[in-house]
Amino acid sequence: MVQAKKVALYIVVVFVLYTIITSPDKAAELVRIWFEGISDAAKGVGEFMTQLVN
Repeated sequence: MVQAKKVALYIVVVFVLYTIITSPDKAAELVRIWFEGISDAAKGVGEFMTQLVN
């Protein structure tokens, strides 16, 4: 099972590197979207906690 996880991790790393090398603009756009999603989620949690305190 551990070997399968390592192989899967290597495949993901190779895919990410391939994507970055072949189309850096698209990779940058995906990273930007990912960070915006995390930021929006954090804002939502912050607003939720603020409402709980009030």
